[in-house]
Amino acid sequence: MSTSTSETGPAPVKQLRLPGQAAAPEGPVDLTIMYLMHHAFRRDLQRFVAAITHTPMTERATWQAIALRWERFGEILHHHHTVEDDEIWPVLRERGTDADREHLDAMEAEHDEIDPLLASVGAGLAPLSGDTLPSDAADRRAALVVRISAARDSLGRHLAHEETDALVIVQHHLTPTEFEVLHKDASAGMSVGLGFIVPWLAEDLPADAREHVLREAGLPMRVLLWLTRGRFRRQERAAFRFGMA
Repeated sequence: MSTSTSETGPAPVKQLRLPGQAAAPEGPVDLTIMYLMHHAFRRDLQRFVAAITHTPMTERATWQAIALRWERFGEILHHHHTVEDDEIWPVLRERGTDADREHLDAMEAEHDEIDPLLASVGAGLAPLSGDTLPSDAADRRAALVVRISAARDSLGRHLAHEETDALVIVQHHLTPTEFEVLHKDASAGMSVGLGFIVPWLAEDLPADAREHVLREAGLPMRVLLWLTRGRFRRQERAAFRFGMA
């Protein structure tokens, strides 16, 4: 649904609702890209927990694929949080109320809580994905399961808080055009290319949501997904095959 202006401002748009999503605040800004990324983050962490828990320690190639996939996940999440902290939240601080700023302070504090958890997972994966299996691999895996589960839970709480409170502030204080400009500027700095991002966002979406998103995105994005999805899924199986069943 397109936005239109009136005496009461732009009309609200129909917001995307996905499994696991805590809320979808009404307003004029189409937050589809935010919800797609949140869905992908939640899905990935569930897959990492399952893979780290169930992958046999002798499967060296699989552990190396998990480690590489974790690096890619970390790149995207770090970029996402950096854009929020450096581009979106500052604008909202200037325009929002004291209560709004308290929520934004909490968003940044939660980012600071999540970052060390992500770093600890990467540190735990390094010896388990090396060429030689450590003699204490079982203990290291047990510790890593605790770390990745803590990262999943912490990020899950953060995403729910963002969806419930911070995105309400976005709807109140950003116009659709402003949000689109901020998103395009942010995308320009992304180190991960569309060949990964597009199938990553589409993976495991409900069929109706996937069709809606592709219809809105247009034919070029549909073609790009068709071209990249096979390779993406092969890479997913390489990393997550023991946890995806």
